[in-house]
Formats: sequence, C-alpha cells, structure tokens
Amino acid sequence: MSMKLYFAPGACSFVPHCLLEASGQPYEPAMVKLHKQENYSDEFKALNPRSQVPVLVDDGEAITQIVAIIMHLDARLPGGVLPASGLARTRAIETLAWMNNTVHPTFTHIFLPHKFTDKPEMHGDLKAYNTQLYRGMLGELETHAQAMRRRGDAWLAGGTRFGPLDVYALTLLRWGTIAGIDPATYPALWAHVQTVAADGAVARVMERERLQLNLYQPA
Repeated sequence: MSMKLYFAPGACSFVPHCLLEASGQPYEPAMVKLHKQENYSDEFKALNPRSQVPVLVDDGEAITQIVAIIMHLDARLPGGVLPASGLARTRAIETLAWMNNTVHPTFTHIFLPHKFTDKPEMHGDLKAYNTQLYRGMLGELETHAQAMRRRGDAWLAGGTRFGPLDVYALTLLRWGTIAGIDPATYPALWAHVQTVAADGAVARVMERERLQLNLYQPA
C-alpha cells in the first residue's frame, strides 16, 4: 500500500498528514505552496478542480475533502483512525464533522474575508465578528478536553493513539493564535494540544511543515 498526500503547510491537510505519518505505512508527502498558487496549476487542478488541499491519491484515485479522506484512511490503515464501532464512533464522527463544517469555516471568515464579500470596507467587521464566534467554538473544544480528562482518557476520542480529533484540535487552536487568541485562555485544550504536538509523528510533521505551535502575540 502506498499513498500520496498533497498538503499545504499549516492547512487542515495537517490532520491526514499526521495520521499517515503515525501509521508507519508508506506514503509520499507532496507540498503544495499556496502562496505561489501552485494549487491553481493545471497539474493540481487535474487532481482537484476546486484547487483545495488536502488531496489523497490512493491507487490512482484522487480523494478530496478532509472528512472523506479521514474516513478512507480509517478503512485503509491498520487499526483505523477512529473508534471502531458503537456510540464512541458516532460521537467522534459527529465532532469531526462539526470541526470541519462549522469551526473551520468560521476561521476562514477571519483569515480570508475577501472570499465572502467583495467590499473591502466590510473585511474588518467580518474578522471581528467571526473572531468572537471562534472564541466560543474554542470554548466548546475546551469542554471536550475537560471531559476527556474526567474520563481519564489520553485522547479526545479515547483509545491508545491520537486520532483526527486531536490533530484537528491542534490545528484549530493554532489558527486561533493567528487570530490573536491566547491559547492559555483554554487551559485543558492548550495542555492537550501541547501533548499532541510532542508526539513523535506529529513533531515530525510540524518540522516538515515548519510550523510554530503558538503564534499568539499580546496586543
């Protein structure tokens, strides 16, 4: 089994990147430099006409959309990446979907407001309003981390190994620091994210992507 993952440093592609790195299975990481608009090249658009990362190529088939990629990896990688069955699996997928369809797009409104209005004078309002929404969503992730502690679990979805919820939580909190949100405001979540970042596979991916965990700068 050999797969190829197209990723952009710091993007949500970090999630499958870490899952593949931790799996011990062969794969090829292929960096896409968004600042150079490599995602709009004819070569990349042949894989994903939407010009988005991540893209996972498995046996010649290009798979897009992070939830679909994670579900594919869950079926393909030894031991999977999500709880195997029951309510634990349902809850993990529920939280993953919320991270992707609600928390992630809220940050996009902060980081790329021009995607949502062609009126530059509205960009500041979009950023400010969505930053407040994002703070509340990180607060929900804080409650997940607190519940994990109460259960005595090491990872957000349980189990003996980090999963997609853990590395997505790291990504979302790291993005929050870019938006000027102090991660220490969320002590349980911040402690957990630092534990995730210290994992060998995650640390290797962060080095490959040249990521700094905390970009918060006090006003």
